[in-house]
Amino acid sequence: MLAGALLALLATSAAAAPPPQAQREIEQLIDALGRSGCDFQRNGSWYPATEAQAHLRRKYDYLRKRDLVATAEQFIERAGTQSSMSGKAYAVRCPGQGTVPSAKWLGAKLSQFRHATP
Repeated sequence: MLAGALLALLATSAAAAPPPQAQREIEQLIDALGRSGCDFQRNGSWYPATEAQAHLRRKYDYLRKRDLVATAEQFIERAGTQSSMSGKAYAVRCPGQGTVPSAKWLGAKLSQFRHATP
């Protein structure tokens, strides 16, 4: 019984962090959303960017602790696309622009980061 508990503890603490580049890109995405001034739709309600940022950071932490995210694309797919509770798609609405699916918004930001001059 004690051995099983120790193995379970070791298994949860041994989860690998995403590679450094993926961690950097995911943090950039979360930070960009928080600074965007856009609204974020989740489960039919709109939230300010700072609340969306906190929500996605919690989802990222959950995935990271379970070794379920190794790339920025996986983060977008598993945390930034839809509610894991209701299955409803997320959306982003920025001032002066139309509403877009969050996956499209996050994907465009990721592309911008990757093509930016270092």
